[in-house]
Formats: sequence, structure tokens, C-alpha cells
Amino acid sequence: MARDLQHKPHLKIAIIGHKRIPSNEGGIEKGVEEHAVRMAALGHDVTVYNRGDDNIHGKAYNEERLKEYKGVRIITVPTPNGGASVPVYSFLATVHALFQGYDVVSYRASGPCVMIALAKLFGLRCVASLHGFDSQRDKWGRFAKWYLALGEKIAARRADVCLVLSRRMQQYIRDTYHRQALCFANGISRPERREAKEITEKWGLTAGSYILSLGRVEPEKGLHYLIEAFRRCDADKKLVIAGGDSNHDYYARLRQMAQGDERILFIGAVKGNTIAELYSNAYLFTLPSNLEGMANTLLESMSYGCCCLVSDIAENTEVVGDKAVTFPKGDVDALTEKLQWLLRDEAAVAGYSAQAADYIVDKYNWDLVVAQMLRVYRGEMVEYSQVWRESHGEA
Repeated sequence: MARDLQHKPHLKIAIIGHKRIPSNEGGIEKGVEEHAVRMAALGHDVTVYNRGDDNIHGKAYNEERLKEYKGVRIITVPTPNGGASVPVYSFLATVHALFQGYDVVSYRASGPCVMIALAKLFGLRCVASLHGFDSQRDKWGRFAKWYLALGEKIAARRADVCLVLSRRMQQYIRDTYHRQALCFANGISRPERREAKEITEKWGLTAGSYILSLGRVEPEKGLHYLIEAFRRCDADKKLVIAGGDSNHDYYARLRQMAQGDERILFIGAVKGNTIAELYSNAYLFTLPSNLEGMANTLLESMSYGCCCLVSDIAENTEVVGDKAVTFPKGDVDALTEKLQWLLRDEAAVAGYSAQAADYIVDKYNWDLVVAQMLRVYRGEMVEYSQVWRESHGEA
């Protein structure tokens, strides 16, 4: 089937696995939106299957029930709230997709990939995209971890192609399932920097006055290391923790750790211009994670020219190269040392900041990500790095 697609000018594509677009609920949603809109602009027939659950993030959107977005067809799938949402959503989306004549169905994330087994029974071409070691995330219970591990296994063994976001996961798929996965990437566009206005009015934050952590507040993000290290530092800057309390127990633990230190601010979930102002005016950005896929927040922070301090897991170091500061994962002493150094050495921070944006915007380009994905959909075994080299005139 893939050979027939090589000469087909426009593909009929379905995407299953995200929560919904348009939204800013997570990195997968961001990627699906960027991919789908760009593919549609190139003339491809693109359908995305949105979830219909009315959770706190999606409720306002789902009241609108969009059927089209920037040339992309949207089908909203009836979805229950709670633990059954992913199995029910991905099953119903797959059943619908079976009879639509798609050239390829693109499954995103481990849980929805369970339904690749059903799609393959009916002869559909399936491409799986795994965004990280989902079954290893601390927030999941026993059944959820089992289900995510099953999805990972089916993605690796049954999909026509399995895409992953890091070399470490590529090696893991090779060692565990004896299949060759391809590395793809997230992308980033150069943003417009913003002056500190709203963040000054709300929280008294000004340019260079704070260290920023932005993203999901969950145990694997390592914020407990960050708070402990920051409390040890001699600093007149604030530590801003931006992100909602989706994991209530962990969020409460962090607040307890920060108690008595007025330099530490928990500002909750943020969006839009607030995010742009936070990135634009941060002294440095931190990502002390134990576990990541390819963090969109890391790409975003570098695109704004932030100096970044990150844990040395492969998923971070592959992104930043030598353009950011790293510390050994989980090592509070080392994190304290690096943090204190950067707080004292403004010239070092400025040096990393000056390199960050040009480096990351060139390295991770949404148009190149989409070019790779379309070639994979057609049956070509090509990695993002090869597409990037070709675009730069390299062999």
C-alpha cells in the first residue's frame, strides 16, 4: 500500500490520540495542531478525531463543537470523563476511521495506540508516534500503566512505522521489541518577545527578577529538587512555579516545602500572553525532570532566548546540546551548585541566552517535521535528522 502512496499527490490522513485541537492542553495537542494545519495547507485531506469529554481544560471548547479548523476536518468523538476516556475514545475513533478510505491513520501517544491492533485487522496503514515513556509516569495507577505499556508494545510491533522523540527511546524499542523506530521531533517558531506588564500587575514580576518553571506540576518534573535547591541559594530573585495542580497531593507537597520562603511563588495555570511575558522576562528557565519526551516548554523557553538549566536526561541534552547548563538528574547538591553559580554570574546567563533562540529555531522547524512525517506516511523510512541535513545542503 505504501508504494502506491509514493505517487499520490495528496493523501487522506486521519489523526487519533490527542485531546482536541485547537487547545493548549499539552505538547501532543500542540504537535497535532501544527502538523494537521500545515498538511492541510499543502493540499492533503486531513481529519482529526477530538475527544468529547468535558474536562476542565476542554469544556469551553467542547461547547462549540468545531467541525473545521484552518482547513482541517474535526470529528468530535463521544467520550466519558474519567479513566475510561482513552479506551472509549480511541475505539470509537478507530471504528469510524475504518470506513473512511484513509491512506494512513496516525496514532499519537501510547494509550490510543492499543487500537492499532483493530485498525490492522482491517488493513489500514498505521503510523504510531510515541512521545515518551508514558507507562513510567508516576501519576498513573496500576491498570493505567498496564494499558499504556500495552499500547507501547502494539505501537512497536504492529504499526507500519513507529516514531519516537528521543534516541534513548529508539534504543529501548530496538532492545525490547526488536523493531526499528524512527526519530521525529517537535518544532518551534520564533516568537515575539513581550514586555512585563500583566505579570508585573499580578505578581510584581519584572524583567530578570525571577527563575521560571512552567509546565505540568507532576512528580516526574522534579520540582521538589528545584525547591530544595533554591531554598539553599543566596538569591534576591524569585522562583516562579507556573502550572496547575492536576496532581493535588504533589502540589500540596511542594507548597509545604516552600512554606516560609516568600521568594517562591505558585501562580497556577497560565496561558496566552501571560506565558509569553513569563518566558520573555525570565532570568533563567529550569527543567529538573526525571522523565520527559521532548519537552515543548524547553523548546519554547529557548526560542524566547532563555538561559536554561536542565537535568541531564537524554531527552533534555539531545535538545539543548551545549547551549544550556545541565546537572545530574535528581542530584540536589549539583543543582544547588549550578543554580547558585548562574544567580551570581549574570555574564554566563547572558552568554547562554544570546545563543539559545537562533540555535533552537534552526534545529527544530515545524515545516521540516511535517515534511518528514509525510514522507513516512508514504512509506519512506526517513528520520528528522536526515530531513534537516538535506534542507541545509548536507549529505
